[in-house]
Amino acid sequence: MRKKLRLYFDTSKFNFAFADDAPHEKEVTLRLIAEIKKGKYEVYISDVVLREIKEAGKKKVNQLMGLINDLQPFELEFDKECYELASEYIKMGIIPKKYEDDAFHIAVASVNDIDAVISWNFKHIVKLKTKKEVAGTNLLMGYKEIEIYSPLEVADNE
Repeated sequence: MRKKLRLYFDTSKFNFAFADDAPHEKEVTLRLIAEIKKGKYEVYISDVVLREIKEAGKKKVNQLMGLINDLQPFELEFDKECYELASEYIKMGIIPKKYEDDAFHIAVASVNDIDAVISWNFKHIVKLKTKKEVAGTNLLMGYKEIEIYSPLEVADNE
C-alpha cells in the first residue's frame, strides 16, 4: 500500500472553504476537503494555525474550528527549532518580518518532515522565489526540501 502524502495546511486553506466571494477557490478547497475525508491524505496544522483562527471574528472562529474538528488534522507544535528555521527565512529575506506567521507555517512543516505546505497565500508562500529560497535554506540548515503548492495543484480535477 502506498504511503499517504502528509500535507500541512496554513490558515488560508481553511478560510477559502467559506469564501463566497471566491467561488472557484472555494470549490477547489471543498473538493480537496472531500478527498481528505476519504482518507487520501494525512493533514497537519500547527498551533500557529489555531492562534490565527482565534484572532478572527466569532462567526469565522466557529466556522473554521468546526471544519478543523470535522477533519481532525494532526497538530504540530511550533517550538524553538521551528522558530530558529523561520528566523533564518526572515533573515535571508525570503519572508518579510511583518508576515512572520508565513515563515512559521513553512518552518513547522519543514522541521516535522511534512511532504508539502498547501496554501492559498500567493503573496509570500506559494511563489517561485519562496519555493526556491526555502529549498536552499532548508538544505543549508540540515532539512529536506519541502514542496509548496496551492490547492489547485493538489485537488483532483474530476
